[in-house]
Amino acid sequence: MKKIICFLLCVLAALSILPGLAESHNWYEVFVRSYQDGDGDGIGDLKGLASRLEYIEKMGYDGLWLMPVMPSPSYHKYDVTDYCAIDPEYGTLEDMKALIDQAHAAGIKLIVDLPVNHTSTRHPWFVAACEALRNGTDSPYIAYYTFRQQAETGFAPLAGTPWYYEERFAGGGMPDLNLDNEQVWLEIEEIVRFWLVDMDADGFRLDAVTSYYTGDHRRNIEALTRFREMCEAIKPHTYLVGECWTGLSTIADYYRSGLRFFLFPASQAEGFIAASLRGRSGHAEKFAKSYQAVLDAIPDGILAPFLSNHDTGRTLGSVQGRKNLPIAKFAEGVLNMLQGDVYTYYGEEIGMVGSGDDPNKRLAMYWVDGDMTDQPPGVTGLEYAYPSVADQLADPDSLLRYCQRANLLRQKYPMIAEGENEFLTVSGDLCVMRRSSAAGACVLVLNFSAKDAQQYLPEDGLALGDALETGEQRAEIRDGVLTVPPYGIVILIKN
Repeated sequence: MKKIICFLLCVLAALSILPGLAESHNWYEVFVRSYQDGDGDGIGDLKGLASRLEYIEKMGYDGLWLMPVMPSPSYHKYDVTDYCAIDPEYGTLEDMKALIDQAHAAGIKLIVDLPVNHTSTRHPWFVAACEALRNGTDSPYIAYYTFRQQAETGFAPLAGTPWYYEERFAGGGMPDLNLDNEQVWLEIEEIVRFWLVDMDADGFRLDAVTSYYTGDHRRNIEALTRFREMCEAIKPHTYLVGECWTGLSTIADYYRSGLRFFLFPASQAEGFIAASLRGRSGHAEKFAKSYQAVLDAIPDGILAPFLSNHDTGRTLGSVQGRKNLPIAKFAEGVLNMLQGDVYTYYGEEIGMVGSGDDPNKRLAMYWVDGDMTDQPPGVTGLEYAYPSVADQLADPDSLLRYCQRANLLRQKYPMIAEGENEFLTVSGDLCVMRRSSAAGACVLVLNFSAKDAQQYLPEDGLALGDALETGEQRAEIRDGVLTVPPYGIVILIKN
């Protein structure tokens, strides 16, 4: 009997690390610099972010992803000089620990952005390696990177020497780490232990995972598998999500590593959510076809859909929603009806805009006039298409209030995120799906049209549970017929 019990416990422990069996979350991505200033210097910081945790919690976000917070010479901080410290612009390690503790007390998980593909050229490892090469001496840090004595694609010259170093993000001052070096992996292990144990973070967003070994997906997947196993050994149930900015088939292949990966095919203007809103007809059919392709390609892993992030144009531009509030709302609603872990970039909930140069996509959060951070350096386009957080909180029909309702409905109906999907009816602009899980089942009805739509209830005993409406018209059921308002989403439950 003891052997059987031990075996079952081992099986459960193994299953618990699989992405498909973990609880789902609504994640909120924050660029700390542009979010909330806590000390009056015009730059967003950790204390400022901590002061907004109540807002984040009440909005229905129970996961917080921070873009890099480590010391860095750049404003974006993806070129790290010390992986176990906090950039002084953002605060101190004590501020970071306090933020994590306060987030946990509010029921919010927190992950940090970890770029282990590369460091800054100012990182002590790279500085020591370069000094040794210039002086003709030996140093173990030379092997932390990849140096050549001939020019090659993806290599940058080391000034004052005949050497070149690998740097796939050309011109960014970010030399690639040599992940074939076991000492580098020992350094990564110490970094992981620091964040997961000492700081008690919940996990990592892994930057640029297709560039670990550029052009070699097999080795990238092996490295990610090793990273996941390392994290699990240090802290079971570590949350990991990777940036695999490629097509669906490749993303699906990366799931073999055991991580989640951002669902780029759903994002941006070219993604299937925005694309399903364009054209004259057949919007629901476009959506269903693309969504089913995703489910077929990734049948077991947890999806990580999003509409925009710090590297992409914001959603309002992608869906042409500057002067079309219903469309802007509906895009957020459709996102929230997808399975998996949904990610929202700060400011999307109030309809912030930005495209082109990266700083334009990372503008100051529009809390209220007079209470904003300075804009990031290099901004070439400054626009706020919709009112501030304060104004939208006061307006029950605002985009913010719509996003809040959508987030809270995902919490109320966990089967939306965690259930199996079945398309019941897809015709023209109307999509009807059943979502079933151990928590129960519901039927989702999405109207991709600017006109109301009617649909016979797909089965007996269904009642109106909740609805996301983009205008004044309300969903209703009469004589077994459901009326869905323009760009409306209805959740049907068993009576």
